[in-house]
Amino acid sequence: MEPIERVKKFLAEQDVKLEVIEFPEGATETCDLAAQALGVEPAQIAKSLLFIGKNTNVLVVTCGDEKVDTKKLKQYFGGKFRFARSEEVEEITGFPPGGVCPFALKEEIPIVLDKSLARFPVVYTAAGNSGSAVPVTLEQLLTITKGECLDVC
Repeated sequence: MEPIERVKKFLAEQDVKLEVIEFPEGATETCDLAAQALGVEPAQIAKSLLFIGKNTNVLVVTCGDEKVDTKKLKQYFGGKFRFARSEEVEEITGFPPGGVCPFALKEEIPIVLDKSLARFPVVYTAAGNSGSAVPVTLEQLLTITKGECLDVC
């Protein structure tokens, strides 16, 4: 099953009403292009970033204008963390880089929703590829990902 179809199937099975937005090929390959296509600030484009740790892997979802502080990840989870390589992203999440959705993951891993997401009533996560998005609130993300809202940026 294609990653975007996996996301659509997952959403159809949830209590929350969320829909995938699909864009023409190439229209949303960067954060700025995605924001332009959606008519929102680039910061509202949520990044889902995979970090590899000695003890655990963690998926961090944050606003498009934030940078993750791995020292803060270490405080919460122990051990050092590094940014995942492209092949690790796909292997662990089941999504290609640029299309990582914070739900419908291939493997169950801890999910951290950075507190910066609360700056906006709605953010847009990727939905399985770089040409898709899901408009979602922080509360909805907390519910469907079973993630924790922490300060990691």
